[in-house]
Amino acid sequence: MSGSPAFDASTLAPRPEWTEAKRIVVKIGSALLTDRATGGIKTAWLNSLMDDVSALAGAGKQIILVSSGSIAIGRHMLNLPKGPLALEQSQAAAAAGQISLAHAYQELAAARGLTAAQILLTLGDTEERRRYLNARNTIEVLLSLKAIPVVNENDTVATTEIRYGDNDRLSARVASMMSADCLVLLSDIDGLYTAPPNEHPDAKHIPLVTEITPEIEAMAGDAGTELSKGGMKTKITAGKIALAAGTNMVITTGKIHHPLRAISEGARVTWFIAKSDPVTARKRWISGQLVPNGQIFLDEGAERALLTGKSLLPAGVTRIDGSFDRGDAVIIRSADGRELGRGLVAYAAADARRIMGKRSSEIVAILGYEGRNTLIHRDDMALTRT
Repeated sequence: MSGSPAFDASTLAPRPEWTEAKRIVVKIGSALLTDRATGGIKTAWLNSLMDDVSALAGAGKQIILVSSGSIAIGRHMLNLPKGPLALEQSQAAAAAGQISLAHAYQELAAARGLTAAQILLTLGDTEERRRYLNARNTIEVLLSLKAIPVVNENDTVATTEIRYGDNDRLSARVASMMSADCLVLLSDIDGLYTAPPNEHPDAKHIPLVTEITPEIEAMAGDAGTELSKGGMKTKITAGKIALAAGTNMVITTGKIHHPLRAISEGARVTWFIAKSDPVTARKRWISGQLVPNGQIFLDEGAERALLTGKSLLPAGVTRIDGSFDRGDAVIIRSADGRELGRGLVAYAAADARRIMGKRSSEIVAILGYEGRNTLIHRDDMALTRT
């Protein structure tokens, strides 16, 4: 790689966007994780990364890993030819490689007293609200149990029409879905330059981006290598997704050991700074960008509870209008019809009507299954006034 060294501890102090982040998504690309010659995992490098993850978890931070590598590992296991693979070959390679990849994370996490949990997603899991809610809830529970979710695209079933295509975009969708404070893209370069530095030795490093303008987009080169579909262009696209969700993003080199520790020690990186925090951005999305499919009316007690930051329980609901599915947006109204806000509902309309006015402890007996205690969780709600 041309240009300045990938790591210089004297370059910058770590930014508050890093030191104060509570929830961090880290994207790991195939080219960093796998050995091109052997097709195996770079165990020493992954060990160093898991040391970093363990240290961050020990400091009270929640870490989500978005890891490529299954296809790159599997193609060597199955002796598939070099060069582009047909869709069916990629799916077969993913099926073989995913076992080895998951085992490596499980083993290295356990050696540090951590639990790794595999999450396989397709495009629809973050684009369709019902599946989005399922995926979000699953990862929330794992994080609450101190586990380390390891996310990858479900390449064994994803087709060309329904896939992310690169894990930069997948990681940004995961960061958005989980309201992460920070997204880390580990790259083969230490950030964004005014031009690709391998082609332009005089290119200048850009340490801070506060807005992704056409000029910033024009600085990105084309995508990558046989192992990696990503390039700087896909990272800029990921930046747009992350910043819109209120998530700060950092591009840093992954070609060194302990790449996350290096951020804490002042490594040269490029920060993309969001204009709002994840909670604000998420509530803006709920209140302004989703078409509501129904209305839920509350009694005065429930209204008071919402205005003090509580979730909406079934007991406080007096009336439900409309037809909606789990995860759809609905309008929340007071007893006299005033709009109090909007939210993503945890039950379909038919089940919501069955449990309205009832205590949460009665849900299992009424519905025959154990759903959420809340009808709309406070994290899935945007009020029009506080």
